[in-house]
Amino acid sequence: MPAVSAVVDINSSPEFEALLAPRPPAIAALTRRLVSLIAAYPGLEARVMPGWGSVNFRHSRAGHVCGVFPSADGVALYFEHGRLLHDPDGLLEGKDLKRGRMLRLRPDAEVPVGPIGAFLAEAIALFA
Repeated sequence: MPAVSAVVDINSSPEFEALLAPRPPAIAALTRRLVSLIAAYPGLEARVMPGWGSVNFRHSRAGHVCGVFPSADGVALYFEHGRLLHDPDGLLEGKDLKRGRMLRLRPDAEVPVGPIGAFLAEAIALFA
């Protein structure tokens, strides 16, 4: 079982900094932006999962909602129950996955803030 750290404060979390340290600066910046965006959503709590290489977000009633996974060339936003989410623009990948879906983000592309907010709201509403 991966170790779980304290709640993420992106301005002062050593665990978050350690997660970003091996990543290129553009990936680290994109990860910070995405984590900040999701952490601002009401009711979500962020935790760094060093063993998984991610920042995971939980809701008190909906449980695990999503995770942010930085990699060498991008950042994946994985929705635990993404198969159930309405995705009219076809942004979510992973049709071969049993229940999750992911949004892959690249540093040179626009972050789809509106759709991410809609996915978060729907993901929480499914189980809250």
